[in-house]
Amino acid sequence: MSAKGLSLQSNILKIAIFATGLSGIVAEYILATMATYFIGDSVFQWTMIVSVMLFSMGIGSRASQFVKSNLLDWFIITEFTLSIFVCYSALIIYTAVGFMEYRVVLIYAQAIITGFLIGMEIPLVARINESYEDLRENISNVMALDYIGSLVGGVLFAFICVPYIGLTYTPFIFGTVNFAVALLMIWLLRKLVVLKFRKQISFYLVFTALVVGVGFYFAKPITFYGEQKRYHDKIIFEQQSKYQKIVLTQWKNNYWLYLNGHQQLSTYDEWHYHEPLVHPVMKAALHPQDILILGGGDGFAAREIFKYPSVESITLVDLDKAVTDLGQKNEIFLSFNQGSLNDERVSIINQDGFTYMEGEEKYYDVIIIDLPDPRSVDINRLYTKEFYELCYKRLRPNGLLITQSGCPYYATKAFKCVTKTLKAAGFSVTPIHHQILSLGEWGWNIAAKNTDDATLKSRLRALKFEDIETQWINAEAMLMMTSFGKDFVPAFDVEVNTIAHPILYRYYLDGNWDVY
Repeated sequence: MSAKGLSLQSNILKIAIFATGLSGIVAEYILATMATYFIGDSVFQWTMIVSVMLFSMGIGSRASQFVKSNLLDWFIITEFTLSIFVCYSALIIYTAVGFMEYRVVLIYAQAIITGFLIGMEIPLVARINESYEDLRENISNVMALDYIGSLVGGVLFAFICVPYIGLTYTPFIFGTVNFAVALLMIWLLRKLVVLKFRKQISFYLVFTALVVGVGFYFAKPITFYGEQKRYHDKIIFEQQSKYQKIVLTQWKNNYWLYLNGHQQLSTYDEWHYHEPLVHPVMKAALHPQDILILGGGDGFAAREIFKYPSVESITLVDLDKAVTDLGQKNEIFLSFNQGSLNDERVSIINQDGFTYMEGEEKYYDVIIIDLPDPRSVDINRLYTKEFYELCYKRLRPNGLLITQSGCPYYATKAFKCVTKTLKAAGFSVTPIHHQILSLGEWGWNIAAKNTDDATLKSRLRALKFEDIETQWINAEAMLMMTSFGKDFVPAFDVEVNTIAHPILYRYYLDGNWDVY
């Protein structure tokens, strides 16, 4: 064969390794995202999924040594097999959700199989390419193109696939890359395919095309079936945003909002959550004018705040624009939040709360922190001493802060950790709690500057609400909410939550949720 022909075949192999590197990294990210979504603890799942897949890739690379002949044929078969596994990576999990309690086994089994197949690719291509390049060039080119493909795949996954395509069709797009690589090999390097394997490869080609095609056609209903099995009520809205999966369900005339499968609110009794969140600090602030809400993109907290005529501005900082769009545009939300986020006094900023507070120069009378529970390291950052110190600086001398703090009984250490961390940031703190029908026993921590714990608690217990329209909260409720009885978890047994030592999310995950 001419030098030009040899160069062409080598370039074809390099294109293949670039494409498989791109597809392989996305396969890892898909499974890591699915593990986070269905199991939780994002840092742990991403760490373990990537580690397990890298280990499995090593095993696959090791196993490739036993392929001693017909290297191109085995590479093509590997690509077809990998195409099926990548395409079905999300569908298998969504389908199994309704039938398997231990979905962790399924997800990690997929990670092992997919990693094994990815691991076989590079050694096979390198061995095929050794006929066209010397060892020095061969290894450096193959490895470099695989790593470059991984970078491109990561960028596409982060900036395009998750926010715009979602987890239903992203696996099919990148699984098809493996299928296309196999077709490229068959078409352009067909003379290298061993004659006795041609019928088997042709059969596998048709089989893979049919399996991938059927999966693509039924992907949406299968995914919806898996989603629906996770919820008691009918799903009426779902969206995969850049940051999370948003689901809205309906039962009769009531609606539930879920983020990544975790309930955020229910219109059935949301006032039992939002009235304690808003009214104690707004009343105790006497004449609040400038309010900061961190989270609260649904607009329910803003609705309660606008019951105070002294309010001149609300700054709402919520990372996910998809959530604040719901609060501003969705008819269901508008009917319950009374269009609060469309008020001209509201400024919506879609930014990370920590980053916003680091650059903020405005001062506030009240800061309301309405964020998801600290079940992961990334959310944990918004419950740290460093974050509360930033909030302390932005409060006016008599300002007040309240943060939702989860369940004081099922995650007692987590609840007390928030209290202790606020105190470490310089605040006086009064914890409160209340029974919410759709959530169970729930708690908040109210923090103040320039006072002490006893004085703050007395101020809260003396509050009156006759001049404010509420559905539940009143003076008697304040006496109940500020009463806990005897402590059953000593304060000395709880550490302060910091960025360097993120202990809160571990307290939360280690709570007594099995008895909930």
